[in-house]
Amino acid sequence: QLQASGGGLVQAGGSLRLSCEASRRTFGSYAMGWFRQAPGKEREFVAPITWSGETTYYADSVKGRFTISRDNANTVFMQMNNLKPEDTAVYYCATDAVKYRSALNEADFTLWGQGTLVTVSS
Repeated sequence: QLQASGGGLVQAGGSLRLSCEASRRTFGSYAMGWFRQAPGKEREFVAPITWSGETTYYADSVKGRFTISRDNANTVFMQMNNLKPEDTAVYYCATDAVKYRSALNEADFTLWGQGTLVTVSS
């Protein structure tokens, strides 16, 4: 029900915009977020956004470079600027299973979509 897109190969310093679109149901009342997993590394909670779009969180590794947003319906975006080789990973979007939650806890994101691969060359 969640499909991430927008990944690809980019040089260091470049930009990409990821999209995550929900199908068959609406997620406007649920927090949504982006995770990533690089080869051989643990999954990282990159950037979530509340259902209203008013609150966001960024991992220290992406703060100041990535921006999450949503259209309050079925799509969440992540603008990634000044990409670094260490940003190389499969990026996944996920959604909270409970409506209108104001907190952004990693463990609450339980519905996952397929990922999109981002590769940043040096």
